[in-house]
Amino acid sequence: MEIYSIGGYSEVGKNMTVVKTGEDAFIFDAGLHIPAVIEIQEEEKGAEINEKKLRRKAALPDDLILDDLQLRNKIRAIFLSHGHLDHIGAVPYLSYRYNAPVIGSPMTMSILKKTLEDEGKHLPNQLKIAQINSSIKIKGKNTEYTAEFVHMTHSIPHTTMVALYTNEGIVIYGNDFKLDNTPVMGNPPNYNTLRRMSKQGVKLLIADSLYCGSEQKTPSEKVARDMVGDVLSGLRGEKSSIFVTTFSSHIARLKSIVEFGKKIDRRVLFLGRTLNKYLSAASVNHLAPFRKDIEIKIYGNQLKSALKKVSTEKEKYMVVCTGHQGEPGSILDRISHRKLPFEFEKNDNVIFSSKTIPVPINIKNRGELDKRLKKLGARIYDNVHVSGHGSKEDIRELISILNPEHIIPSHGPVHHLKPMHELTKDLGYSEHNCHFMHNGQKVEIK
Repeated sequence: MEIYSIGGYSEVGKNMTVVKTGEDAFIFDAGLHIPAVIEIQEEEKGAEINEKKLRRKAALPDDLILDDLQLRNKIRAIFLSHGHLDHIGAVPYLSYRYNAPVIGSPMTMSILKKTLEDEGKHLPNQLKIAQINSSIKIKGKNTEYTAEFVHMTHSIPHTTMVALYTNEGIVIYGNDFKLDNTPVMGNPPNYNTLRRMSKQGVKLLIADSLYCGSEQKTPSEKVARDMVGDVLSGLRGEKSSIFVTTFSSHIARLKSIVEFGKKIDRRVLFLGRTLNKYLSAASVNHLAPFRKDIEIKIYGNQLKSALKKVSTEKEKYMVVCTGHQGEPGSILDRISHRKLPFEFEKNDNVIFSSKTIPVPINIKNRGELDKRLKKLGARIYDNVHVSGHGSKEDIRELISILNPEHIIPSHGPVHHLKPMHELTKDLGYSEHNCHFMHNGQKVEIK
């Protein structure tokens, strides 16, 4: 068995791993490096983003090396673990290179299809839906494989761990995850299946190690729900405006925000195309019952008309909008630059139910947004949030449940991967069965 670290082993993002067994190979995830995409958008405002530009900025995983390795024609399937763009965003730009189906959970595939529709793209690949906690058969050159999509908790619905059953053992791809036993939406992780696979024998675990350096168990989304409720309940009766921003894909968080907004008697208004995209995908999969309780505005005159109304009746509305990372072109960014008809005033409230992703361009954009908001007198509530990534104790528990023969830490540069390397030593692994990789490397497991 050969494992190739194509992307996501030297940076946070553009996740892509290839596993070869016999005459067959499989791609796990194909994501974008979001900071590089933001740079392109800032440099070429309004211009089309294409494969050539993305490769020039190293925003795509360098899957061209698969040609040199003579693996391109051996790819039998492209598996997607969940719907975040750092895991599926590269699919529209590189999947055409492979005569292989693209397979993911219902929500994941809905997001992919909505992205393709918005960008006017069509893929030659077959797009296949794998139901949560179900298996799918894949034909290889000389054998048939089974891929199982195991329910896992994260910050987007229908996140899965993908388990590939091969003649050499089970390979489990675990990007991204947290072990949330009291989720706001859906069920806890499918521990029964994880334990059953452990008894069958797990050859390899490729696992998210992004926050392994954090000496804790990541708090449940239920904790974030309480934080949101605490902040919003404290604003009951305020005459000033309330704006809330979070990850557009975080449907469970949006559910909490809407429910607490209603409790303080505010009409809930969603603004922004990205919010609409993820909400539409969730609605198709019956994951957003709160959709009936909100108004959503997407384009030009709709946005302007809605914000004019909010500015004259601040005490009646709660606005949920894009801009939690200070992204250029987001609703909060445009308001702060006076490009939309609303102006923050003293004691208006802006709640960031998110964490700033720690890369230079996000830190810069978010810092500048905060300065503009404070200059206008707005009150900022930052980091009303818990992570969707497992910390050290989540990872320890996962390894203890699965008891894999080999482990590969993934999802980050060196300083994010090393803590998991140290953890595996504590659990009895050595350099012979915990493999520390960078982009473009190969590990052979015998």
